[in-house]
Amino acid sequence: MIKSQTCETITIGSTEIMLAHPAELPLRWVGQKELIKQVLAAWMVIDEKDVPFNPRLTGKPGVGKTTLGYAAARQLNRNIYLFQATMDTRPEDLIITPVMGADGQVKYAASSLVTAMIRGGVCILDEGNRMSEKSWASLAPLLDDRRYVESIITGLTIPADPNFRFVVTINEDASTYEIPEYIHSRLQPQIFIDFPDREDELLILKENLPFADEDILNYMVDFLQRAHMADEVYSVRDGINMARYAMKMMHGTRTAKQEAIHHAILSVLGDESLRYEE
Repeated sequence: MIKSQTCETITIGSTEIMLAHPAELPLRWVGQKELIKQVLAAWMVIDEKDVPFNPRLTGKPGVGKTTLGYAAARQLNRNIYLFQATMDTRPEDLIITPVMGADGQVKYAASSLVTAMIRGGVCILDEGNRMSEKSWASLAPLLDDRRYVESIITGLTIPADPNFRFVVTINEDASTYEIPEYIHSRLQPQIFIDFPDREDELLILKENLPFADEDILNYMVDFLQRAHMADEVYSVRDGINMARYAMKMMHGTRTAKQEAIHHAILSVLGDESLRYEE
């Protein structure tokens, strides 16, 4: 059952703006606790003249960058807002967009990022290097000591609450833009998330699939560890998907365990992945 949510509004100057809802995700970071400490250290303010860093979480797709940012934000006990960047994200999408209200009148909606700024929450900008330079340029004053954004649509300058924190995830793959240097220098420090070791990888699979067969989980972890050694991009997310599909085949079609594992690997990752089977 979907519960209706009342849209919260705020007035800035004479302009009424609808705010976004915080994200409530079933994410829990498992293992590598040092990485959470690094994010929290970047967000610290140690003097009245100090400002928080805007860390960038870098790594291959599926290693848990978004989960890490979410887990660190939970430690601050503040509302968390997620903005998914895409190649067609526009500057106004990041700040304030006009929308047509039920009464036929134009209204203004704040992005999840601007809502986090206003409410003193945490914004996770996911897959930030999918955005163009034009979109990044609109965030330049937010990411330095000025800490504000300008809305061309409304003509407003919106300052960030002192409690606002920002983190961006960066995928190491070829389907992305190069982040301009003047933005790159504002996204500091870089925190690199590598593939987990076997123990942590097994804990992650168990956390996500508590109902799964132990043999299947161990097989998938060994499969992933062999792939990591060969510098493949297969991630723990792939392991979760393969294990889940194998379990569904065993229960739904009475497929034997080893056959289900083989078919799951082939279906999720393709022919090239079969070299890492035992």
